Amino acid sequence: MPNLETAVFGGGCFWCLEAVFQRLPGVKSVESGYMGSRVENPTYKQVCAGSTGHAEVVRVSFDPSRISYRDLLDVFFAIHDPTTLNRQGNDVGTQYRSVIFYDSDEQRREAEQVIAELTAAREFSAPIVTAVGPAGTFYVAEDYHQNYFNENSEQPYCRFIIAPKLEKFRKAFAEKLKA
Repeated sequence: MPNLETAVFGGGCFWCLEAVFQRLPGVKSVESGYMGSRVENPTYKQVCAGSTGHAEVVRVSFDPSRISYRDLLDVFFAIHDPTTLNRQGNDVGTQYRSVIFYDSDEQRREAEQVIAELTAAREFSAPIVTAVGPAGTFYVAEDYHQNYFNENSEQPYCRFIIAPKLEKFRKAFAEKLKA
């Protein structure tokens, strides 16, 4: 059994992030959930109402001998807009904020370095607003949120929001997906 590491990202709806990260070689599991507040055991309804302070996030378990944390960061910044505060497309509210929750000082340094590199290279037309903070308690989202795209690919949100994002991802990361 490989030594797995964990990464936690928030960048809009967790269904979108989950669908992409599940397709990366070296990723062993992706769970949708909530993080970023002291409110214990939040429900989807509470988080969507914006009353908890939690963000919708994914917890990615990965094998660092097959995929690096840096690779995960590169994918994260490619699949969402890190320049919009508390918003991704039509999803608006603090629960949809762009955020990286780190598990170690090494992850924090790497996340901050990637943001600095993207900023210096002017990869985006507006400033990056992605927050970087220590991981807190991860609350697993309700069962019906897990593996959402794979089980509901014909739903309108999946067809019109997630599927195009997956196609963009496949094109941008074709070489990495062959690994």
